[in-house]
Amino acid sequence: MQNEVLDRKILLIDDEAEILKLIETVLKKEGFRRIIKASNGIDGISLCKSENPDLIVLDVMMPHMDGFDVCKKIREFSFVPIIFLSAKSEDMDKILALGLGGDDYVTKPFSPKEVAFRIKAHLRRNLYIKKELSIKEDKINFGSIIIDFHKGEVLKNNELVSLTPREYTLLSYMAKNSNQILSKQMLCDAVWGDDFEGYDNTIMVHIRKLREKLEDIPSNPKHIITVKGLEYKLIREE
Repeated sequence: MQNEVLDRKILLIDDEAEILKLIETVLKKEGFRRIIKASNGIDGISLCKSENPDLIVLDVMMPHMDGFDVCKKIREFSFVPIIFLSAKSEDMDKILALGLGGDDYVTKPFSPKEVAFRIKAHLRRNLYIKKELSIKEDKINFGSIIIDFHKGEVLKNNELVSLTPREYTLLSYMAKNSNQILSKQMLCDAVWGDDFEGYDNTIMVHIRKLREKLEDIPSNPKHIITVKGLEYKLIREE
């Protein structure tokens, strides 16, 4: 799997040339072979469309179009994993980034090796989950919702539901462990990796997004429920 991870294409979007060069240098030392760069959000969106990267590292504080707006534009046509880089360390900024479809959030100043480690972790986990799902159930149904693992699609009332990669992974894990109480730590370990920090808010945001997209009444969910405010469960009718 290591070679598969290192062969993934990484897109770096940052207006600071020094940071682009620093991250690129470290990624090459770590063995990544396919790295593309953009110095602004507009070029980054264009490269995402033309190059179809496997992961994006995206700066938040950029002129003309900030990282949040870039993420929103990319999510209109792609569910590629996005790692935000930002000097903003407030929880609300992290929640906003994750709520827009980001998959991770690293605050500046940062260690380039940590960024490389997080990139590897995200790519490795995505590859592992795809392989794991491919050898188990083809589909899982609950209510009017269908998860088709071979196609990597989720349907509600036979209509395609647009999910980010992390939302899809979280939903898949919960569905394959349906009717069981899942702690936040279990979800964190399975979906984000046990090295991930600040998972509390991250999981809450992703659960809320899944409810908004899948539940008939998100404020009164029928399938994705909270247990005693500390744990979660996906109710699947047999």
